[in-house]
Amino acid sequence: MDLFNISEAKAKLSAVIERVTSKGESILIGKAGKPVAMIVPYDSARENRRLGLFSGKIEIAKDFDEWPDDMAQSWGL
Repeated sequence: MDLFNISEAKAKLSAVIERVTSKGESILIGKAGKPVAMIVPYDSARENRRLGLFSGKIEIAKDFDEWPDDMAQSWGL
């Protein structure tokens, strides 16, 4: 993984983006020689995450929160 300082990345932004999109590389951006940011390929699968996606498709057992008798006794519950 290559490290570009901020001014170099700014000057070569088109080339950096090309490497990320066409080759799938991740590029580090640094300040004073230390990494501060990373440019990574975009993952469209992250777009599809949403709350309630499995609503009505998953059932949680009614006794889900209950301890087995032997464990409850061990813990004094």
